[in-house]
Amino acid sequence: MNLIKIFNTRIIIGCLVLVVFLFVAWHWLSYKAFLQKPMLNQPDKIVITIKSGTGVNSLAANWYQQGWIESPYYLRLLAWLEPDFKLLKQGEYHLKSDDTPLTMLEKIAQGKVIQYSFTIVEGMNSFQLLDAIQQFENLKNDLELNPLQLQQILGIESSSIEGWFYPDTYHFSKGASGISLLKRAYQKMQTVLSEEWDSRAVGLPYANPYEALIMASIIEKETGVPSERGQIAGVFVRRLEKKMRLQTDPTVIYGIGPTFDGDITYKHLRTLTPYNTYKIKGLPPTPIALPGRESIHAALNPVPGDTLYFVATGDGGHYFSKTLEEHNKAVKRYLLKR
Repeated sequence: MNLIKIFNTRIIIGCLVLVVFLFVAWHWLSYKAFLQKPMLNQPDKIVITIKSGTGVNSLAANWYQQGWIESPYYLRLLAWLEPDFKLLKQGEYHLKSDDTPLTMLEKIAQGKVIQYSFTIVEGMNSFQLLDAIQQFENLKNDLELNPLQLQQILGIESSSIEGWFYPDTYHFSKGASGISLLKRAYQKMQTVLSEEWDSRAVGLPYANPYEALIMASIIEKETGVPSERGQIAGVFVRRLEKKMRLQTDPTVIYGIGPTFDGDITYKHLRTLTPYNTYKIKGLPPTPIALPGRESIHAALNPVPGDTLYFVATGDGGHYFSKTLEEHNKAVKRYLLKR
C-alpha cells in the first residue's frame, strides 16, 4: 500500500514538474517571440518622446496602452535581465516599422535620439545667421541677446562676432540651444583658421589670423566660382602690398547694412563708412561674412601674378586685368554685354 502511495505521489510530482516546465517553456518561448515581434503594424515610422525620469514600468504600461506590445510584463522582464536597459535617456526617438521591443529599448538606453540638422551657409553674415537660428523650430531660442552679450558668452576676443562661425551642417537633438550651436561653429572656425594659418604662404600682408579671416570673408562674397578664389586673393594681396585701396563692393554693401535694397549706387561708393574700401585704406575693421575653408585657404595662399583689377563678366566669373586702362575697357565691354 505504501508503495502505491509513493508511486502515486511521484506521478503527481512528476506531473506538477511537467506542468511547471511546460508553463515556463511556453512563457519563455512567448518572451523570445515578444522580443522579435515588430511593434508597429504600419509602414510609417512615428516619433516617441521619453521624458526625464521615465522608468521601465511606466514605459511598459504606456506601450501596452498604445497597442505596441502584447505584454508589459515581458518588457519589465527584459529590463530586469538586462540592467543597462533600465537607464532610459530622455529625448525623441523614431519607432520604425521594423523596430522590436528589444531594438527599441536598446535605442533608448543608448540615447540614439533623433538628430536634426542646421546648415550655416557660406557667405551669410552673422545677423542673417542669428535670425535663421531664432526661426528654426527645432532649436531652443535662447538668442535674445545683443551681439556684445553673445561675444562675451562665446569668449570671442575680437571686436565683433562677425565671421567667426564656420559654415557647415551641424547635427543636434531637439531642444538643443542656439548658443550651443554657435559655440560649436565658433570652435570649428578657430580650428580651421589655425590649421590654414599654420600652412600659409610666406610674406603675406596680414598681421594676424584675424586679418586673414577678414580677407577670406571678402573673397567669399566676391565670387562663387571656386577656381577664382586664389586669383581674387592674389589681386587683393597685391593691392594691399602696393598701398592701393581694395575697392570691393561687398564691403560697401556690408557697411550700408540692412537698408541696402540690392542696388549699389555711386552715392554708396562715395559715402564714408568703416567698410567702404573705396574710401578707407587697407582692410575693413571686421569680416563681412562667414567664409568657408576654401576662401580662408585662398586668402592665405593667393595665386601669384601681376593682375590688380577684376570685373564680373555676368556669367558668374570675372575678367582679370593688369592695368587700369585694360580694366576700364573690360568694364565697358561687360557692362554693354549685360
